[in-house]
Amino acid sequence: MGGWPLRSRVDRRQALALLARGGALLVAACGTTPGGPACALAPILTAGPYWRDAPLHRLDLRWDSQPLAGAGPVPGVPLVLTLRPFTSTDAWCRPIRGARVDLWHCDARGAYSGVQDRGTGGRDFLRGYQVTDDAGEVRFVTVYPGWYPGRTAHIHAKVRLFDPFGEVTTEMSTQLFFDDTVTDVVLEKEPYAGRGPRDTRNVDDRILRGHSAPFISVAGDLESALEGRVEIGVRVGEIQRD
Repeated sequence: MGGWPLRSRVDRRQALALLARGGALLVAACGTTPGGPACALAPILTAGPYWRDAPLHRLDLRWDSQPLAGAGPVPGVPLVLTLRPFTSTDAWCRPIRGARVDLWHCDARGAYSGVQDRGTGGRDFLRGYQVTDDAGEVRFVTVYPGWYPGRTAHIHAKVRLFDPFGEVTTEMSTQLFFDDTVTDVVLEKEPYAGRGPRDTRNVDDRILRGHSAPFISVAGDLESALEGRVEIGVRVGEIQRD
């Protein structure tokens, strides 16, 4: 994968052709890479108004923890996402073991769970955390996020370390993004397509603009699942809150 934001290696027409073949690479772009420029620190980007510090330790984020009778998983293109936080405080870009990584993002309609005015109050889909393993990685099953006015497709992430007494010793929030080529293809598929064209692309996003934020490298096909991978540089020992 190569460094901080790279240009997509495929255009939209190529992406569609690759998807039609199934399982082929979509975009190998825009990841963070150990050994990259000075173990680049991910920027602190706002947790936003939809952050909830909820005890949702789980792999599959597509369900409510207490689903309604007859309810299924949140609709959308499945995304299996692997994250690898690494220390940016030395030259070795070492993986961070035992870190709690929280994820939360909107659904295909652009709605977050737990928001009364969107009709999702009391629900907790597309939220949860995992703890990094011996390889310094966590994995989630979720869906590709939709969009809402003024924002491009993105996923929120918070990385924390705790001492033996449960006190936070390291904390940072950031946001993870996708190449526009991938998002364009996903948004042509239901349930995304019914919303019409999005109003914001990466270049116009008010949060992403001016930041070298982590981008998710994506492979796979729309009919089974996409696979994403991203690496996040963290300054261990610092509590960085937006």
